[in-house]
Amino acid sequence: MIQTFRLNLLPLSYDQLQKYIKNDQSLEKELNLKDSTRSISPELIEALQQTILPNVADPAKNYLYSTLWTIINRADRQMVADLCFVGEPNADGEIEIGFGTYEQHQGHGYMTEAVTGMIKWVREQAGVKSIFAQTEMGNFASMSVLQKNGFVQLSSGEKLSSWRLDLNK
Repeated sequence: MIQTFRLNLLPLSYDQLQKYIKNDQSLEKELNLKDSTRSISPELIEALQQTILPNVADPAKNYLYSTLWTIINRADRQMVADLCFVGEPNADGEIEIGFGTYEQHQGHGYMTEAVTGMIKWVREQAGVKSIFAQTEMGNFASMSVLQKNGFVQLSSGEKLSSWRLDLNK
């Protein structure tokens, strides 16, 4: 678990991911948290079933780079957001990060704080030289999170913009 000023960032186990997908408050109960009103997009459910769960189940992989990390507001004892890496570092030492804040918790700086905490953790991991991210054009909140954490925009297309944080600086 990673702690920041207000948050706990908890990597979910295989069994916890299955409870997350059920979205029946069983995960919140297990973690002794207040019920959440999170919703799970069809795209996230597909990613969980097709990629995340199989990768977390693979003992040859470091699950911390494959699982969903839930972000918990310690004061409220409530899940407020999630983030994940898209696999272990590639041959160039790059990892990709993805994140999302639950709608009712947006605008409180949780994701900026959580990404800051993850960057600090990643800097301590062997073999990671940079973090890559993509955001949808017009998603100014995500762009702001990346900018506040020192990411540099590499490109912008019709639908997506690409960002990178070099950890050697």
